[in-house]
Parts: sequence; C-alpha cells; structure tokens
Amino acid sequence: MTRSDLTDLSATELVASIRRKRVSPVELVDAVLARIDSSQASVNAFITVLYDAARAEAKAAEKAVMLGDDLGPLHGVPFSVKDLTYTAGVRTTMGSAIFENFVPSEDAVPVARLKHAGAILLGKTPTPEFGHKPLTDSPIFGVTRNPWDLSRTCGGSSGGAAAAIASGLGPLALGSDGGGSIRIPASCCGIVGLKATLGVVPHVHAPDLFGNNSFIGPMTRTIADARLVLDVIAGPDPRDPYALAAPLRPGLAGADLKGLRIGWIATAGNIIEPETLSSAEAAIQVLAGMGAVVEPLEGEDYVGFEQHFLAMLQSALAARLTHHLPTFRARLTPSLVETIERGERRSALEVQRAAAARTELFRHFQALFGRFDVLASPTLSAPALPVNQNTFDRVTIAGQDAGTIRGAWYPYTYPMNMTGHPAISIPCGWSRLGLPLGLQLVGPWHGEHILLDLAGHLEAHLRWPDRKPAETKAPRTHNGDAYPS
Repeated sequence: MTRSDLTDLSATELVASIRRKRVSPVELVDAVLARIDSSQASVNAFITVLYDAARAEAKAAEKAVMLGDDLGPLHGVPFSVKDLTYTAGVRTTMGSAIFENFVPSEDAVPVARLKHAGAILLGKTPTPEFGHKPLTDSPIFGVTRNPWDLSRTCGGSSGGAAAAIASGLGPLALGSDGGGSIRIPASCCGIVGLKATLGVVPHVHAPDLFGNNSFIGPMTRTIADARLVLDVIAGPDPRDPYALAAPLRPGLAGADLKGLRIGWIATAGNIIEPETLSSAEAAIQVLAGMGAVVEPLEGEDYVGFEQHFLAMLQSALAARLTHHLPTFRARLTPSLVETIERGERRSALEVQRAAAARTELFRHFQALFGRFDVLASPTLSAPALPVNQNTFDRVTIAGQDAGTIRGAWYPYTYPMNMTGHPAISIPCGWSRLGLPLGLQLVGPWHGEHILLDLAGHLEAHLRWPDRKPAETKAPRTHNGDAYPS
C-alpha cells in the first residue's frame, strides 16, 4: 500500500487494518507526516508537528499489535487538535502572542480520552486568535487556506482542523465550536463537523462553565469516523456541570425513514446564494424519497439574534483579554483588538438582554422539536469567502449587500451555540467553481445519534468521501517540532 493510499483511508478502515496487521502504525504516521510536510507551504494546516513523539507512539502502538495486547478502539490512528484546546506538554497558544509560550500541564478531556483509546497525537492546528472570527489566520502563524481553492478561506475558527482533514493530513481532528466554528469550516472544506449537545463532550477549561457556548467536537471525512470519535470522547466528567449526566438518545430504528418529521429552514432572515440553497434542498429531497416528511418552515429569523450573540462574544473576550492590551496591542490581529474594544463598551444591560434572548431562542427551538424530529438548513449562505475577507466588512451574497458576516454568512449555526442543541454539517454538493457546499442537521438535546444516522443515509447517496481536493503540495523543511512563523 502506498503512502497516498494510507492517508486516504478512514479511521474506521485503519482501525480494522491495524488490528489485522495489514497496516503498520509506523508506516501510517510516517505517511501522514510526509503529507503534512508537502502541503504546509500552501495550506498551512499545522502550527506544531510532533515528529519525534508521534513516531515514538507509533512504534509503541506497532509493538502492542505484534504482542497481541488489548487494543483501544482507535489504536494507532493519528489525530490533530485545534490550538484552542489544551494538550499536556504541547504548546497551546490560542493563536496569539499573549499565549505564545503557554504549555498546559494537562490534556482537555476529549484529548485525554482519544489518547486513552490508542490514538496518536500528530500536533496542533491553527486558529484565529481566541477563535474570535470565522476565518483562520493569526499574526504568529499566518493564513490557513482552503485546499479546494487557495484563494478562499478554510473557514474558522477550526479552519486548520478542517483544512487538515480535507487535505488527508490524518483522518481525525478535534475542533471547537463557539458560534459555528466546527460547522463553518466543515462546510467550507467539504468534510463532516459535529457540535454535540452542551455537556455531552466535557469542556472543563471553558472560561465560564455555567454560561458556556463553546463545544469541542470531531471533524472527519466520514460519518462512521465522527461516530467513532464521539463514542470515545462523550461521557460525564464531574468538573463540567453540564457533563454530570449526558445520556444520548437512541438513533433511528432502521433504514426506513417513514414518518420522520423534518423541519426545513431555507432561510433565517438572510440572503442566500441560489446554488447553495438548491444543493441543500436536493439533499433534503433524498431523505424525503426515503420516507421522511419534510415541512418548510416560513418566517424563521435568526439574523435578529446576531446582536445578542455578539454581546456575549465581545463582552466575554473583553473580560478575558482587556488587561493584555497595553502590552500586546501591536502584536494582535486588528479585528481582535476591535472585538475587545467593542466588548468594553457593552453595558451590563446588553449582556443581560442577551442572556434573556438566549432563553427565548431555546424555548423557540424546544417548541419546534415538539413538532419535528430534526431541523435542517444550509450550513452557510454561500461557499467559502475570499481568504482576505475582513470580519468587520459587510458581505456580498448573491450580488447583494447581505450585512455583517455572522448574520449574513452563518445565521444558521450560532443559534445552536446559544441553545445547546446538537448540530452537524455534512457536504451536500459543490458550487460551479468547485467549492464545497454544506447541509446542517439539528437535533433535540442528546439526539446526536439521530443526526449521525440521517447523515449516514445521505453519505451513502452523495458519496462525498470519494471526492478530494487537488494536490496542493510544495516542499518545506521543518525545524524541530514547530513550523517557523
């Protein structure tokens, strides 16, 4: 098997092949590391690569296979972690000069669980500073590009993770999602991204455990791999109040979707590109053809909640980072500085109104789930934006001024961060320019397996894992365990 063949395999396939001694963890890790090197100059999907540690872990994994030891469910499979998520002994910068030399003493819970399951950490993937925007670039690590079109953004803030998966730089990645930050880049890069229910995947390092709206979750090429990762990283942890009891609902009873009720949200107060809408609608009709009852929902308007989402985001970043401005202002992304300063101007009334709006939105979705089993929408209003898009500039969609980037481009995603409902983005087609397009499925609390089952039906029909971006390789040498900034 060639190196290219190895890096094209899913985690599910690799697990089986490693157990049967058909694939060596050492050969696999070497193949992925070589592919990272060959794509780094063009895509820039990693900020730190653990060459020595990953190879040592691979050798130990291979020895365990040969000795017939008990193997974990992800034994020998490589994975990467977004740079907002803690990794013990591995630099976790938050994409910022403020934390440029921060090395956590412990792993985030999902990282620890993947390691315990036998997965091998490859390194860290880029994020915009503190995940403050849906585009992935930072002053210390540069711009991460979309492997389908290097002139386009990979999305954000888990853009590095999405670009890595789409480029074949390992089959598994952990992203995080504070307003769509798993689902946005998943849609931009043509992969699967799952944001679970609040608390299903513990997030013990969140700054505000009781008001948390950020979620760590899997990013993969296939639904089976997303399910595999979720099964490993989900479960209670006493340090996260929402994770104290997180039982998941059962999935669908079988392949027959007869009677399944899907609420279809074509628009949510936003303008949408026609090809984006038609691609998502075609995917929903596949489910209708399998027996699901699809009912269009008219009058949904989530754009109006953008002001409340921003009040929460900006005030939280200001509270966390204002005291760093005197020292680091010149070394920070201008849009982060502006975000912090806008947060400083937010009043307590605005923040309390945002909390009340969050409650109102939760009640609205709970009422919808009294009528529907699943909600569906496009993931984004348009394909990947230009890589140099300014997060505070107004966005043009379908030839019209569509407004500010959150309400214009991803009004479908941030509501689920405010309400805690699970949501998944899956590929549903490609634009006329060859850019991936995404479909979002949203479930009731703890309904992850319902979403994965539905997404699995669509994967069997749409076969998106068969389509891969063109090679964007360019040589670049590495220095130790980190690519130079």
